[in-house]
Amino acid sequence: MHAARTPAALAAILFLALAGSPARADDPALREAAQKAITTSPDVTARLNALRAAVNEIDVARGGLYPRVDLSASVGRDSDRITGRRPNESDSLNRNGVALSVNQLLWDGKATYREIERLGHARLVRWFEFVDATEQAALEAARAYYDVQRYRRLVELAEDNYVQHKYTYDQLQSRVKAGVGRGVDMEQASARLSLAESNLTTEVANLHDVSARYERLIGAPPPAARTGDPLNQGIAASDDEAVRIALAGNAGISAAVENLRATRAQVESREGLAWQPKVEARVRSGGGKNFDGVDGQKRDTAAEVSLSWNLFNGGSDRARIRQYGDLLNQAADQRDKACRDVRQTAAIARNDLRKLAAQLEQLDRNVLSILKARDAYRQQFEIGQRNLLDLLNAENELYTARRSYTGAEYDLDIAYARVHASGNRLVQALGLVRPDDGGSAQAAQGWDAGSDGAQRCPASATALVTVDKTALDARAAAMQSAARTQPVAPASAPEARPLPASAAIDLSPQVRDWAAAWSAKDFERYKAFYAADYAPAQGRAAWVAARQRALAKPGAITVAVEAVQTTLLAPDRAETRFSQAYGSQDFSDRADKVLTWKREGSRWVIVGESNR
Repeated sequence: MHAARTPAALAAILFLALAGSPARADDPALREAAQKAITTSPDVTARLNALRAAVNEIDVARGGLYPRVDLSASVGRDSDRITGRRPNESDSLNRNGVALSVNQLLWDGKATYREIERLGHARLVRWFEFVDATEQAALEAARAYYDVQRYRRLVELAEDNYVQHKYTYDQLQSRVKAGVGRGVDMEQASARLSLAESNLTTEVANLHDVSARYERLIGAPPPAARTGDPLNQGIAASDDEAVRIALAGNAGISAAVENLRATRAQVESREGLAWQPKVEARVRSGGGKNFDGVDGQKRDTAAEVSLSWNLFNGGSDRARIRQYGDLLNQAADQRDKACRDVRQTAAIARNDLRKLAAQLEQLDRNVLSILKARDAYRQQFEIGQRNLLDLLNAENELYTARRSYTGAEYDLDIAYARVHASGNRLVQALGLVRPDDGGSAQAAQGWDAGSDGAQRCPASATALVTVDKTALDARAAAMQSAARTQPVAPASAPEARPLPASAAIDLSPQVRDWAAAWSAKDFERYKAFYAADYAPAQGRAAWVAARQRALAKPGAITVAVEAVQTTLLAPDRAETRFSQAYGSQDFSDRADKVLTWKREGSRWVIVGESNR
């Protein structure tokens, strides 16, 4: 079989691509690969460590709301010289002591609270970045998984293509050795065989490369075979719904929204520090010998409320606030850009489902038609009714068609994964488990963008570009009608040469006139040598089209005939055998030719043509 999916399966795929289901596809090998990817990916673990650091940073800022307790101890000797004492008189003393101080922030314009709020949003930014990293790791694992399956299939196709060309080459080689084949055909077959071998080498190398990529992402060799169905369930029923799901659930957009909120909290924190006083309560108590350098003092306790208020700072505070205002606008721009990027990604992935599902059905018909044509060409070639070039071209066209089908098949599998990942649903669709996030998932439950959602990002899919096939068919029909109303005047038949009705007849003049019409590239005169009911194996219409193409090619054509022999088969039927030398600007050949003639009235016309 050329494909793993029948037309009925293709129809089911197309339906599932356009109408979702809540069920989850089951592919154990893909699930295992994706789970290993998100567990071992350095990008995922880096995001996880950044998330854990953000959680600890919140505790750092929250510590500013609690008292600060310091214990200090000192020992030393003080010496001073005070003006008013006798000249050169100094005083010195030895001191030591231990003190305990407690400082409690009472007011800082809510700057600390705003900083805690900012870090809370920063934690959610890191959480959503971690979620997005797991989705991307799972998506890349799916790409690698499907690419390995794709190139395994392409290697199989390249092997089959090589076998077909090798069979044709060996068949021709046997004919040449038997003296019934032409050397030029051998050269042509040898060239195509070399190309088939080169294609096989390329596909094997591609399989190696995607397998190496799989091992880099997953950390293990790819599985031996595919073990489940595509991720074609749980897809939105419409394009607009798919875009809305992506915009509402994508972690990249959520991270951008939380970054905006964190920047806003930072602006408010700077305003509190710039325009509000800072009030602290302080208590300090200690004791010792000559404590605090006071002669004879053994202990001291002090309590105070301290207020500090910056009145002028060279305009730095105002400039700082303007700076953070610009950063707030930048964060809003980044949010809208993230939304637009996700909208584009989701819309393209959703459209790819439709396109690829339809293409698979079309390519399936294409492969089947070319396969039938190839088989017919081979049968005709074996009985001398089809030339080698036709057969080799059919083989190449079949190989190309099968490659196109395989590419579309696995592109569709990847498109399903892309649609899930655009809405943050791929990990869920595969049934994967994210690494331990320290409870951040619970903090993100019920998250909503609210009024901070993107403002310059329409929540609708891109309008589809449609093609009216009915109108195109009507245009084709109109062209056909116009062609019927403008018939081409038939060319005059070549002048009949009267022949005696005996066994000793000579049709060599007709053969040379036939070759001259061919050399002159006069198609109508050339066609007039053939009977109206002449029906070659490929059909008269295909024969006419092929001859027209051959005569229309640029450059001169030379056809020379030699050693014409005429045999009368019946009173109204004869056969001519001769050696034909053909030459054009890109091809030359010499072959033995046989033309079968039939008498129609006073002239002879061709009813059969073959190479013998």
